[in-house]
Amino acid sequence: MAININGAPAETDPRPGQCLRTFLREQGNPGVKKGCDGGDCGACTVHVDGTPVHSCIYPAVRAEGHSVTTIEGLAAASGDGPGLHRVQQQFMERQGFQCGFCTAGMVMTAATFDDEQKDNLPRNLKGNLCRCTGYRAIADAVCGHAGHPDPQGQGSGIAGASQPDPEHGQLGDDVPAPASRAVVTGAARYTLDIPQDQQQALLHLKILRSPHAHARVVSIDKDAALRVPGVVAVFTSDDAPEQLFSTAQHELFTDDPDDTRVLDDVVRFIGQRVAAVAAESVAAAEAGVRALKVGYEELPAVFTPQDALRPGAPLVHGDKDGATARISRPDRNVVAELHSELGSVADGFSAADFIHEQTYRTQRVQHVALETHAAIASIDAEGRLQVRTSSQVPFLVRRTLCRVFGLEEDRVHVVAGRVGGGFGGKQEVLTEDLVALAALKLKRPVQLELTRTEQFTATTTRHPFTIKLKAGASKDGHLTALELDVLTNTGAYGNHGPGVMFHGCGESLAVYKCDNKKVDAHAMYTHTVPAGAFRGYGLSQMIFAVESAMDELAAGIGMDPYEFRRRNMVREGDLMLSTQPDPEEDVHYGSYGLDQCLSLVRDALARGRERYRAAGLDELGPEWLTGEGTALSMIDTVPPRGHFAHSRMRLLPDGTYQADVGTAEFGNGTTTVHAQLAATALSTEAARVAVRQSDTDLVEHDTGAFGSAGTVVAGKATLAAAEELAVRIRAFAAGIRQTQASACVLEGDAVVVDGTAVALSELAQAAAEAGVELAAEGRWGGTPRSVAFNVHGFRVAVNRRTGELRILQSVQAADAGVVVNPRQCRGQIEGGIAQAIGAALYEEVVVDDAGKVTTDILRQYHIPTFADVPRSEVYFADTNDKLGPLGAKSMSESPFNPVAPALANAIRNATGVRFASLPIARDRIYLGLKEAGLVPADHVHSQPVR
Repeated sequence: MAININGAPAETDPRPGQCLRTFLREQGNPGVKKGCDGGDCGACTVHVDGTPVHSCIYPAVRAEGHSVTTIEGLAAASGDGPGLHRVQQQFMERQGFQCGFCTAGMVMTAATFDDEQKDNLPRNLKGNLCRCTGYRAIADAVCGHAGHPDPQGQGSGIAGASQPDPEHGQLGDDVPAPASRAVVTGAARYTLDIPQDQQQALLHLKILRSPHAHARVVSIDKDAALRVPGVVAVFTSDDAPEQLFSTAQHELFTDDPDDTRVLDDVVRFIGQRVAAVAAESVAAAEAGVRALKVGYEELPAVFTPQDALRPGAPLVHGDKDGATARISRPDRNVVAELHSELGSVADGFSAADFIHEQTYRTQRVQHVALETHAAIASIDAEGRLQVRTSSQVPFLVRRTLCRVFGLEEDRVHVVAGRVGGGFGGKQEVLTEDLVALAALKLKRPVQLELTRTEQFTATTTRHPFTIKLKAGASKDGHLTALELDVLTNTGAYGNHGPGVMFHGCGESLAVYKCDNKKVDAHAMYTHTVPAGAFRGYGLSQMIFAVESAMDELAAGIGMDPYEFRRRNMVREGDLMLSTQPDPEEDVHYGSYGLDQCLSLVRDALARGRERYRAAGLDELGPEWLTGEGTALSMIDTVPPRGHFAHSRMRLLPDGTYQADVGTAEFGNGTTTVHAQLAATALSTEAARVAVRQSDTDLVEHDTGAFGSAGTVVAGKATLAAAEELAVRIRAFAAGIRQTQASACVLEGDAVVVDGTAVALSELAQAAAEAGVELAAEGRWGGTPRSVAFNVHGFRVAVNRRTGELRILQSVQAADAGVVVNPRQCRGQIEGGIAQAIGAALYEEVVVDDAGKVTTDILRQYHIPTFADVPRSEVYFADTNDKLGPLGAKSMSESPFNPVAPALANAIRNATGVRFASLPIARDRIYLGLKEAGLVPADHVHSQPVR
């Protein structure tokens, strides 16, 4: 019996053991996504006879004789075709997505809901995960809400934002994402969503990974692997270039240590690549990997940064020359270090009336972008290396591949399709080098897709920090001294280790005025999974310590923590000093809204108290302890040492516009923002601007979408190109009408010359006939840089008997300058809050005493589900940034940063217990309360449920 797919019989039968997801993709349904392989994320949800199933764990053979519906056939199957199913329409109208990788599965699940199921989304959406949105937008889409009601019932819940006009589509409007329809119908093309004929020509790579934390590879016997049917080649360190590089990607590659080979004969963590097998199928490649026989010489290993710094510790990169590889002290496992003192902390502590000392610890966290790392490489007819990859930095990937393989840049073409989430994890080269090696050797197209387990065990995590903090305050509420001893664990390789350490020690200290500041910091190698770039880039770890300390100092001198922050935070015009006696010359207050943000959060929490009091909920019972907490953060809007972008704009023959930009789209909303910026400059609608992006053949260069640069760097390049194009269009129109350019005005799809409208399509035709190209280019160098601010506040309840934590109110205020797209920016903030709540309360990549990651599947690593995320209030400060494009500032990674300390401060306010280590899991709360004597005597022997 054939499997009926979207109303038609399948073209082939499934292979033995094949899952339904893989079978459906092979049958031409790329909307069925792979996110986990374990039935945990829901990205692969389809209907079998109308019932939603996770197709990754559903054997394809079970579907024989049944009707299967994928996102591509949903509208037709429901009778709503050939248009959209009502749920697809709602997801498009309410923009219930960001990166969109989870959206097809989310829509397929929600399409089966009746009204009763919609009333219990925490339960009924528990099988579908989203890492980007924070779920509020999804709830609005599923339930068909017309707006974004705030808890006060006053509409959007966004303060300081202009009233949106989605029909206009310019600055300040809630413009829908250009890819909305493609996302909700499964037509959006992510990295591996290539045509079927190209899929059939692919070779597949699978990787043999090290079982040892530190070992020398003595021998690799390939013979048995090469005899496996379908295996084409086996690659080892003998096949890899000798060139050392860093998987981290920055404008200046010298920012990161050269300590990595494509394949190495020394392995330094469990999970490192040892060999790669290329085969005609994934199954054959996996069989080839199992057939490899490797001889290892085990070497001593070190697993904590404290041990790594001790004299005589096993060395991770002791074979490297520190100067050549840009490693501070390879003989002591120190990747980078920082030692600075401003003023005299000794004098500052002598002047203090209260001193707080504490050691704060933050844990490894995984990005869990739902699209795993993947890349395809091939050689085209002209001999150029073509790479399609899930990357935030396609231009830097090209540069790294050229450097490693000795190629000229014009011989390498890198394209990033729509990227299914990044959060900094895709600011690395983790797959592209291997597929390039295989394609260059074999002259055939090669694909590598990492499994979810490989994501956890062999890519990167957030850097764990250990921060010994000592801070002093005078009784009149002023900081007198701030001293920090920082130890970061960069793992087996130094990618991003220096930058995360330096950046973490930057704005976290610079946001407070204090004459006496001292920092000693070391980024350390260990034989563990590497750490890398992660949302906030070191700030979230440092801010957790600093903002926790601010509350402790306020409590110690008997001052309200709001007032303490107000007295000590920088004001516009103040020097922003962290580790240098003079601030960086290119960082300025393009605008200042920190004071507004603090007031917005304070006032929102006060309203929350009144709401709870009016509803009779201010007293939850004797077992519940309630409290409030706040934290603030500052971030430079662009990375240091250069971030560059180039954009092109042109008028098309039909009178619409095309923008070519280099920056990537991975849920950060750059496509929408660039269309809006261009539309504003051209006095038209965003829908009339088509954006092409993430292709190294389109523009000269773009450093990449990281460091919050998609709007404030690449956006400025696009704005400059659009403004210049507007000048050229008016000049050309004035020339053919023999009038002054000042008499020409762009309006929508026309240019008005002396009061007469000329359609842009006619103008484009006239230009073509005259041999004139109406096009322009824009460039931006990423400097000077501005600063953005975020303040978060929580109201929580803690159960003394069980350690249960309930978030009663969540509020964030952001200084984003002029908000280009309020709905989209709110989504960025809500997604950052959700991700940060997970990192604060339960997410942790656990590494055992032998260096092995034990949380290697989603069921062992809890990311927030729908039920875990509160509906946050979001407010914007009213500012206009003189450095950003049309007054806008960044707001992608910064919402993450103040969440954990605000939550810790709220728990401290409720219980009196300071939790100084993350995550603040329920069992840790219980044990902390028990140690403080807050657990009732009749309950101390009960075990809390985690």
